[in-house]
Amino acid sequence: MKRCVSIIILAAIAGGQGWIGCRSGGRFERVHARAAGVAAAPEEGVISGEEAEKRAEAFARYATGVTYELNEEPERAQEEYFKSALADPANESLVIELARRLIASKQSGKALELLSKSAERPDAAAAIFAWQARAYLSEGKTNRAAAASRSAIKRNPEVLGAYQILVDVYLKNGQPRDAWKVLEEASAKTESEAVFLIGLSELYDAYGKARPGEAVEVRQRSLALLERAMTLTPNPPGTRQKIADQFASFGETERAAALYLQLLSEFAHLPIIRDSLREKLANLYLRGSDTSKATEQLEAIVRDNPTRYPQAYYYLGSLAFEDKKFEKAEEYFNKALLFKPDLEQAYYDLASSQLNLRKTQEALQTLEKARERYPQSFVAEFFTGLALGRLKNYDEAFKHFLAAEMIARVTDPKRVTPAIYFHLGATSERKGDLREAEKYFNKCLDLSPDHAEALNYLGYMWADKGINLEKALEMIEKAVQLEPKNPAYLDSLGWVLYKLNRPQEALAQVLKAVELNEEPDPTLFEHVGDIYQALQDSIKAREAWQKSLAIEPREEVRKKLGNIHPSS
Repeated sequence: MKRCVSIIILAAIAGGQGWIGCRSGGRFERVHARAAGVAAAPEEGVISGEEAEKRAEAFARYATGVTYELNEEPERAQEEYFKSALADPANESLVIELARRLIASKQSGKALELLSKSAERPDAAAAIFAWQARAYLSEGKTNRAAAASRSAIKRNPEVLGAYQILVDVYLKNGQPRDAWKVLEEASAKTESEAVFLIGLSELYDAYGKARPGEAVEVRQRSLALLERAMTLTPNPPGTRQKIADQFASFGETERAAALYLQLLSEFAHLPIIRDSLREKLANLYLRGSDTSKATEQLEAIVRDNPTRYPQAYYYLGSLAFEDKKFEKAEEYFNKALLFKPDLEQAYYDLASSQLNLRKTQEALQTLEKARERYPQSFVAEFFTGLALGRLKNYDEAFKHFLAAEMIARVTDPKRVTPAIYFHLGATSERKGDLREAEKYFNKCLDLSPDHAEALNYLGYMWADKGINLEKALEMIEKAVQLEPKNPAYLDSLGWVLYKLNRPQEALAQVLKAVELNEEPDPTLFEHVGDIYQALQDSIKAREAWQKSLAIEPREEVRKKLGNIHPSS
């Protein structure tokens, strides 16, 4: 089963650069200094009076923008930032940040105006051209996007975003060979840093998704790039985590786990990073179906932080439930709800665990708590029907199953499954409404003609009433073909044969059912007695009925024993 644990706000381990970098320091390092009234050091000797005037205007515009932003007027703030950047296009941090915002808000034309002015400078950084390429691509101007990308690569061969845009352009233009050549060109860089190689591996992966027929070669190239990145020094923790993340995305579980475990040993003293790595390991092990190791990591999370990560308890409960460790599942789901009472699904999973533990009243209480918090739901109604059925309150159980079916039809038709109709049929039969039972069993079989439980139940119901016996035999035989070692189905087969006056054939099937049944069953021994009586073997009939009474005293079986003549 596929899962994804998402229980922690992940903290990035320090290290690495983005795809489209900037030659300046922090994104707003200089502009923030100006806004605070700190004079920024001149970058290139003495500036002219005109340049000083432009920078003063840029500062004033930026300060006005900050004021608007503090007053929660983002549109007016962005306009002032835009004018600030136009006045000082050498402020690449501000230009790139504004271009990013403008492209994200679908104002790529305005972003181009800004980027083009900054790109006119002889010393414009590669990142300016890379963002210019992105803006052109957003405008659908693929040729210009390609040209700007090439300009970025010429200035700095390791601006990965430029390669990305070229690949996008060629793929959109139906030129996959040209896109592949771009990837090969980037791979040929011998002095590449680890972060560039990791990003390039991701680019290959994106190409592979667009060209699934080349997935094998793409995978080989991507993994080779990650292996190259691992050999580089220094190899800071953030870089190793990114390599591990990429190995994980390619299903290289052992390689990824080894790196995560190495990082975990180094950062065991830093709780946020430690728990982030444990979460990654848990996800990794779950994808590889290694529930034991996933459980180990999740248990470590809640051991060190008993109250901080309630969803870790939820996933531990889910794993325990899947392993049929229902007591542990109940414990974990209860803890999840203790620390996060608004975790809706946990109520239903807790109720399911309690039903499996035969804690029917507790399950009903859990479901009632869910009803107090959430609107009427399919799951709550369905599980309530199961619980009330256990308590033999079939009239109420039927109402809840019917409510579940109606909710499913209105809100989520995918939930209208054979199971809901099977339970409606079984509950109808138990409350004595055979016509309704037949209707719902047939609905179940319309959706799933090979639903063995429905075939057996409807066939046995008819056999027990002595009606539709040939059809009942056909249905039960089909159920037995589907599950040849199911003792309930074999008993049904014996019973319909008995009703068809074929006691010798019936006896063989019911005796086989007795042999396969894990625990002695009173109904099975009652049927054995009935069949022996039909075969005029009163001694064996008496023995079988006595066994039935020893398991569960029932008046109808006592009457059968009383009707046997003592000398028989």
